[in-house]
Amino acid sequence: MDRTNAPRRLLRLVGRLGAIAASISLVCIAPAFADQLEQHNELASKFITEMHADPLVADCAAHANFVASTSTAFDHVEFPPSSFDSAHASITPWNDSFNEGKQRVKVDNIVTVEGLGVPQSGNGSPMDLKFRCGYVGSQMLAFSWNDPVPPAKAHSGASSSKKKGAKGKHGAGGKASKKSTSSKSSSKPSRNTSSSKSAAQKKSH
Repeated sequence: MDRTNAPRRLLRLVGRLGAIAASISLVCIAPAFADQLEQHNELASKFITEMHADPLVADCAAHANFVASTSTAFDHVEFPPSSFDSAHASITPWNDSFNEGKQRVKVDNIVTVEGLGVPQSGNGSPMDLKFRCGYVGSQMLAFSWNDPVPPAKAHSGASSSKKKGAKGKHGAGGKASKKSTSSKSSSKPSRNTSSSKSAAQKKSH
């Protein structure tokens, strides 16, 4: 009886340990998410109270601040009071897909806001950044911005592939032309040799 019950007890113990490990990981993740959400709300509230930003624009800017801080190019984003005026921020009724790429989710409004990206090195000058957020009601469903890192990588890869393709086509054309010229040149001597043979035969006769 003890031998048959031992595997069952072991399986139960493993199951309990797995459940405990999962709960510990959730407990670790939850405070980090809560801290991030709290920082987001505090920053959005600051934009609303101190800079008189629209709540949706303030929410978009707070999210943009977090996303830009994860970029390899920037340390953080600064939003001066001018970021929230009508020349640098807007809310546009949309009722369509956010974009034609991966974020084709339908949104009711598109919010745009501009800020200054401060480089990680601190030596370079701040870069003008433009953030775009898609909302349904007060819920953000889509986000994009002019992060300089991915476009630079994609552009260099595309240019190199174009160069390689151009070289391949040019090389193939060159080889083909060489082959055609060589075949023509090789065919000419054969005709000359055959005509010389026939002339020699006539002379012998």
